[in-house]
Amino acid sequence: MTPLINLEGKIGLITGIANEKSISTGVAEACAQAGAKLIITYQNDKTRAFIEPIVHRLGVEDVFLLDVTRPDTMDAVFAEIDARHGKLDFAIHSMAFAKRDDLHGRVVDSSPDGFALAMDVSTHSFVRLAKKAEPLLEKAGGGSLVTMTYLGSEKVIPNYGVMGLCKAALEAATRYMAAELGAKGIRVNAVSPGPLMTRAASGIAGFDGLMAAAVERAPMHALVTPEDIGALTAFLVSDAGRLVTGGVHFVDAGYNIMA
Repeated sequence: MTPLINLEGKIGLITGIANEKSISTGVAEACAQAGAKLIITYQNDKTRAFIEPIVHRLGVEDVFLLDVTRPDTMDAVFAEIDARHGKLDFAIHSMAFAKRDDLHGRVVDSSPDGFALAMDVSTHSFVRLAKKAEPLLEKAGGGSLVTMTYLGSEKVIPNYGVMGLCKAALEAATRYMAAELGAKGIRVNAVSPGPLMTRAASGIAGFDGLMAAAVERAPMHALVTPEDIGALTAFLVSDAGRLVTGGVHFVDAGYNIMA
């Protein structure tokens, strides 16, 4: 009997892996275990060194530089995917950035340049990735795009600042692109994990307290793990999730439902 989550024969792009604790690491492992052939990107040479153990463990052959502030690198990645595979079945967007002052400061004090940079890297990069992926997903007969968001999109999270606005825009982009691409069989979804300690989260002041509060308030009294996020994402990009699109899907032990 074929497993429900079966990605055999599918080719997937995974972005945003920084180290072993990254959300994208859990996603890559889940997709690889389900049989997908993966393409992994890295932001710079320093990041490449940190992801080498993951690349070797998962047997990934296609590893490319992708810095979303440099359009030439995105062009190069998708040109390589087309040349090597001729199609793409799914792509995972897991990238976000804001300057420290804009992250920890008041939204009303955010700088124009800082706001523009945060929105470009955290939100519009998903739109650009979707545009580049669209023809390759069409060649596969349709496919799936998934981005990573957070509850700060709809609730005020201390020290999350301008990133909350970026995540709200990211979720809106998910809905609009799902509507625009659905006729081509392309699904677009967002996964919203509960708080977990990643390199990005370590830059948020008071994050340890946020995680402790999540364990206390969540109905299941547990913290999410990269493996939990990977399992949900693997479902969304699989044929089992073939009619799931345009949604924000929480994996947070129920934390988001509590007042």
